[in-house]
Amino acid sequence: MANQGAKKRREENLKHMAKLLRLIIACNVIYVLIRMLFFHSTFTWKHWLGLLITSAVYAFPYFELSKMAKPAYDDKGELIDGGFDMTTGGFCGYLHDVIYITSFVQLTSIISGKFWYTYLVIPAFGAYKLYDVAKGFMSQGSEGGVEDDKSRKKREKLEKKASRQKFVKTRNR
Repeated sequence: MANQGAKKRREENLKHMAKLLRLIIACNVIYVLIRMLFFHSTFTWKHWLGLLITSAVYAFPYFELSKMAKPAYDDKGELIDGGFDMTTGGFCGYLHDVIYITSFVQLTSIISGKFWYTYLVIPAFGAYKLYDVAKGFMSQGSEGGVEDDKSRKKREKLEKKASRQKFVKTRNR
């Protein structure tokens, strides 16, 4: 019964990665079949370029996720760790989002080329997250600003109140 959690995580990761691979292959096959069979007269070099771009965008997050999901074994070949939990957020969640956005863009670009603008969501979200990080490093208050009399008195009163000793009432039994 040792390492049951690691074994379960390894199995879940294998199933999850297989599901992602099926999604990627299905989206590529649907794109190629519909674009080439039904819209073959409008299939140009731009569509080949789009297929190459989406395939490259699929590749990076998929390989990163497969590295994260890879289980760890000791020297004897026994399972130590089942890999990273794919259901968590953070970087793993962002990689999943890139795969899902890419599949959406690829499938909807069959209908119209304007759906390629949906890809702008990815760098826009990255810029938003970087702004949040940068905002944390910037000063929040007006530390060097001029303080009026009323706010100075209020601040001094609060500081005086905070510096007083606090007594806690306890009940004797």
